[in-house]
Amino acid sequence: MFTGIIREIGTVARIERARGVVRLAITAPVTSTQVQPLESVAINGVCLSVVAVERSVLWFEMIPETQQLTTLVTLRSGTRVNIEPSLLLTDRLSGHLVFGHVDGVGTVQRRRQLSGELILEIRVPAVLVKCIVPKGPVTLDGVSLTVGRVIRRSTITAHLIPETLRRSTLGERQVKDQVNLELDYFAKLIRQFVHPHTRTP
Repeated sequence: MFTGIIREIGTVARIERARGVVRLAITAPVTSTQVQPLESVAINGVCLSVVAVERSVLWFEMIPETQQLTTLVTLRSGTRVNIEPSLLLTDRLSGHLVFGHVDGVGTVQRRRQLSGELILEIRVPAVLVKCIVPKGPVTLDGVSLTVGRVIRRSTITAHLIPETLRRSTLGERQVKDQVNLELDYFAKLIRQFVHPHTRTP
């Protein structure tokens, strides 16, 4: 489990592909001193298990389902990624409850740089919009954010403060870039309860 508070920005060091599995090496000097093999780490909001730690590099393996449902398959050597190690029971919950289970992929439709903030307008699959509420939580590429007050049929907005831009890679996202989306777990539970026969994300 995670909080959506990014602890480190890492860099993709190497990518290997063999027999359907993608092995991903990420340089993460801080996180690599804190985790052991088989522990969970969120990479751009995707929960992955560490398979090896080599000095400052973390190794992960991605099965086909992870490749199909997230943006991680588009990573290239040199790409910067958001990193958050999993929570300890004694940790403070500073963002919101995040599981690292991506519900879908959104696309940046528009970006506006205003005084003191960057606003990203994200196109979201219609099935996901039904579980998003104005001013509610959402996770974009592993970053815990509050949805803007206006939600349209297929888009949401995220308002990014300067500190979020400094501590994550969201400020690098341009129009047509894709982001991993994880919706609020409690919103999904409520929708499933109210509409038990409706397919949820």
